[in-house]
Amino acid sequence: MLTQVVLFLALFAYSFVVSQSFSYIIALRNTLGRLDANSYILMRKLIDENFRAKFKYVFYSTWIFVIVLCVVSAIEKDFFVFTCALISLAGYLADTIFMLKGNMPINNTINSWNNDSYPPDWDRYRQLWFRAFTKRQVSNTVGFISLLVAAVFQ
Repeated sequence: MLTQVVLFLALFAYSFVVSQSFSYIIALRNTLGRLDANSYILMRKLIDENFRAKFKYVFYSTWIFVIVLCVVSAIEKDFFVFTCALISLAGYLADTIFMLKGNMPINNTINSWNNDSYPPDWDRYRQLWFRAFTKRQVSNTVGFISLLVAAVFQ
């Protein structure tokens, strides 16, 4: 029973993480890709400001619940859930690395720009951001689906 409770909590927390990826797949990537420099910079800054203020709670709770799920499922010898939890943990680790090494440094650069002063190759930064985020989308989607598989087929 403990495994199911922790699995639910891990899925709940991870759903907030993966929802960002899904919203970019559905509309945000196309929308942000069509903005001019000033609009893109403003939008990127506003999104980043909100994420930095609120995402840390989701970020850390997802780490905690997925790690606890690995431990609990190992202790309870539920190897199917344990395997799925390890895959989820690996996906979340990859997502975290891509975020820390890719998206956050680019966000920091964009946050230093203003409407009167940005580089002429600003679109290159947007494309780099999208490439890093695409890697994150794959990673966190795999991790989330692994938890779903554990919940459905357990």
